[in-house]
Amino acid sequence: MAGLTTGGPNLDVSLLYDINGLARHAPAGADRAVGLLGSYGIPLALVLLVLWCWRGARRQDEAAAAESFAALVWAPLAAALALLVNVPLRAFVGRPRPFLAHSGLEVLEPGHGQSDFSFVSGHATLVMALGVGLFVAHRRLGLVGIGLALAEGICRVYLGVHYPTDVIGGFALGTAVVLVLAPLAMALLTPVVRAVARSPRAGRLVRARGRTLPRPVDLPQAQTPPPGCLTEDKDLAA
Repeated sequence: MAGLTTGGPNLDVSLLYDINGLARHAPAGADRAVGLLGSYGIPLALVLLVLWCWRGARRQDEAAAAESFAALVWAPLAAALALLVNVPLRAFVGRPRPFLAHSGLEVLEPGHGQSDFSFVSGHATLVMALGVGLFVAHRRLGLVGIGLALAEGICRVYLGVHYPTDVIGGFALGTAVVLVLAPLAMALLTPVVRAVARSPRAGRLVRARGRTLPRPVDLPQAQTPPPGCLTEDKDLAA
């Protein structure tokens, strides 16, 4: 805990200077682009990726669509929960921003003061929770989302507002909240999604037009022949 408060281990600080030092040799336009990506672009891209996955999930068969939609609902809920957990965690660790403990850093995202703690990264927590939640719903798109989350972590260090361990801690927190609580969340959300899918209007959220949930099929019951028929058939056979 003391190591985090005073700036972390040497490897942590060394990586911070190496990654943030790239900003010294990059053009100003690149710095602005990284700032926009790290603050808004990548989180927005992940939200759009979730919406794209939802669009494709509505075209699946009914059972798969319900499970995918439940997982897509869980992704932003888990991200919000992870951010809530991050609030007391930051206050408990109390790690200052790296530019307050180390000189010579290029701070490309203004607005972080002395009362704003560094561990863990809220952006890294948010995007990794969305990426892992998307992975639960759709493997390929989830891998893209996790890749975007890794890029977000590099951006936060490049901007000089987080240590690498801040980002790693955010990745771990977002992943843990999604995966540890996923069984319970899916058990609660899937029946609700199936009920919504059966609604004439709200069901369009879960299934595409023209797709309906399966209805129970009434199988024909075997008819018991009258008492006399069985005897008559046996006599004819004889």
